[in-house]
Order: sequence, then structure tokens, then C-alpha cells
Amino acid sequence: MQQRPICGTWVRMTVQTPPPSAALAETMLDMGRRARAASRELGLLTAQDRTRALKAIAAAIRAAGPEILRANEEDMAAARAKGLAPSMLDRLALDEKRLEGIAAGVETVADLPDPLGRELARWTRPNGLDIARISVPLGVIGIIYESRPNVTVDAGVLCLRSGNAAILRGGSESAKTSHALADAMRGALKSEEMPVDAIQLVATTDREAVGHMLGGLNGALDVIVPRGGRSLVERVQAEARVPVIGHLEGLCHTFVHAAADPKKAVDIVLNAKMRRTGVCGSTETLLMDVAAAPTLLPLIAKALTEAGCELRGDGRTRAILGDITPATEEDWATEYLDAILSIAVVDGLPGALAHLARWSSGHTDAIITEDAAAAEAFIANVDSAIVVHNASTQFADGGEFGFGAEIGIATGRIHARGPVGAEQLTTYKYAVRGTGQVRP
Repeated sequence: MQQRPICGTWVRMTVQTPPPSAALAETMLDMGRRARAASRELGLLTAQDRTRALKAIAAAIRAAGPEILRANEEDMAAARAKGLAPSMLDRLALDEKRLEGIAAGVETVADLPDPLGRELARWTRPNGLDIARISVPLGVIGIIYESRPNVTVDAGVLCLRSGNAAILRGGSESAKTSHALADAMRGALKSEEMPVDAIQLVATTDREAVGHMLGGLNGALDVIVPRGGRSLVERVQAEARVPVIGHLEGLCHTFVHAAADPKKAVDIVLNAKMRRTGVCGSTETLLMDVAAAPTLLPLIAKALTEAGCELRGDGRTRAILGDITPATEEDWATEYLDAILSIAVVDGLPGALAHLARWSSGHTDAIITEDAAAAEAFIANVDSAIVVHNASTQFADGGEFGFGAEIGIATGRIHARGPVGAEQLTTYKYAVRGTGQVRP
């Protein structure tokens, strides 16, 4: 163990040395026990207490900025040496602006309405029983994620805002950055006399630690949230012995309808694909209405290629654009997370809906049109967590929804769907008030 001061408080920093299997099992179980104890302590705090803790975390991240950025540089150097793709490097990278964005996001979460203790519904039965449904924390949440270090903060503070304890297991590529961020958060909790173990980061990158989390840590974990690629999410969904809030890949589509405004279409598609290619809300497939394709598709393609995007197209696309790479079935199923876009020319709204029914991952799909009826039909018939009209798919983000941050975009249908913020990390209980009733 090493110790260092953060915001005037000494916290422990664990050196990543993979422990033997038995030792790792006991370490993980101990983390679960401490998280459960911390969740009970969180239950005794007021909304004002949690707000104060979050404000302290934002200040601690700013104060530890130089150290966090140095740790990120070490992660980036190792990632470059491993030959990580540019899109993955972009996900991993922090600079002063991004770090300030993380701290500001914490303050936004701190200013959100308290999600706990809300009366969701209330009614009185004929026998006089007064029944209320009230929001409460989920308990202890395990978050397993890959290379984006901001998830360390997003997950930790959203759990804290919603009264949950968090056990975080990040990817090896962001290990040093995540440790620096977690140390800052835990230091802030200690300085505010809050339960430090409300936020814990798994010290090792040993994959066996994930297996222990999926087993539930002897009943300590209430929910698992995976955030990453298909292989991670599929493993979690297949092996978890606790409920999972699933996040599959962002195979997002933008459909340019025949009634699209040309300038909006060019601007929106360019942003949806190229603003940041490595985020899950990046459009991976462009669907072009056959009625607009001959005139509008060349304009969109020109803007994309000038921005450095590689285009792949079906037969009708290539008949209009000429010599571009043919798209295969694999392309329709691929989340590139890179400057690559597949294009299909479809037969109007029915053709777009048919393509989405076959290939959409249920994350985010958009239509660009000035035809209100077509837009409403698209919104009604596309079964995705987020459906967008005349805006970029890159708005698929908890911060853009006003949630301050997110743990991920849930693509399932149980409990939470779309951006998972503080409110989505709650469940409910029933308060039943009587006046002496007994059941006949």
C-alpha cells in the first residue's frame, strides 16, 4: 500500500499486483461486505448530505487534476504502444477541458432533484388502507466497464446521488487514470465524513475479479451494469447471478427521408457520424430514401469524405456514388466506432423500418424529415431506446438529457431503458398505512 494526500486527506492507493486466486476471492468478498455496510450508512444520510459529498468530489477532481492527467498520460502511452485504434485512444484520452467537463458533470448531478423518497403513486382502498409507492435505492451496484475513465466518476457519483454503494471494475487500458479518479472521490468522501466504501474500485485488472462480481459476492451485489463492447455485455448477461441492466453496442442509424431539408440532412449526418466516432451514439449506418438519394446522397457523401470518412454502400448506393467499397451483411451488423459509414438506399419509410427491424441494436435511431406524419410514424414504429427526429444521434447521452451523467444507455426493456442516470438507479417500496384494519 502507498499513501498520498488528496484534498488534505490521506487515502490508500493500492498497487495493482494480481493476488493469488484464493486471496482475490476473499478480497472481492470483503469489498462486497464493505459496500453493503456503506449502503446502510448511505440510507441514514439526507439529500443535503449527499449533495455536499458530490460538491466535495467535484472540488477534489479539480484539485487532483495534474495528478489525474499524469496518470492518463501513462495509460495513453501504454495504449499507443499496444497499437490501440484511434477511436479507442479518443475514448481513453483526458485533457484539461475533458477533466473540467467531468467535474462540472458531478456538480450537475449534485444539483439534480433528489431521486429518493419520491411518492410515485398513492391511493386509498375501500377498506381505508392508504397505500403509497415510494422510490428507494437499489442497494449495491457493480459496474463493469472498459476503457473510458470518465465512467469511473459517472458511475460513482450517480450511485451516490441515488443512495447506492458502487463497486467499480474498469478496463486495464484506463487503470491508472481510474485509480487517480477513484482516489480523489474517496478522499472527498473521507474529508466530508461520509462512508468511504460507498465508492470502491477493484484494484486488479485480473479478469477473475469480474467472475466474482458476476457471482454476486455472496449476496452483496444487487445489480450489475456492464458498459462496453458486445463480448463484455454478452458474458455478463450469460454468467451473472444477479439482475443486469444491459447495454448492447450502439449500432445507430440515421434515415434521410424524401422530405428531408437538404442542409439539415448534410449537417446532421456529418455530426452524427464524425463529431466523435468512438462514442456509442455515433451513427454507423445511413439509410437514404430512394426518392431523395440521386440528389441528396452525393451532397452528404461529399461532406463525409472531406471529413475523412470511409463510405461503404449497397448496390443502389454505389450506382449513385461510384467507386466506394461494397457493403456486406457484416457491415450492417458492425459498430465501427471509427470513421467508417455504411449506406443503404431504401424504399421510403417502409424500407427504413424493415432495415431497422433486421439490424438495429435498439440503441438510437434517427429520421431527418420535414414531414410531421412520417416523423411520428417513425417514432411510433421504431423499437429503440432512443428515437430522434431532426437531430444527431450523438445526443444519445445522459448529460444531454439533463441527467448530469450516465452509467450507460440501457437497451433492454426491464427496469431502465435509454440513458441510465440517478433516477434509473432506484426501485420502490410500498408504504401501507392503516387505522386498525384486519383482513377478514
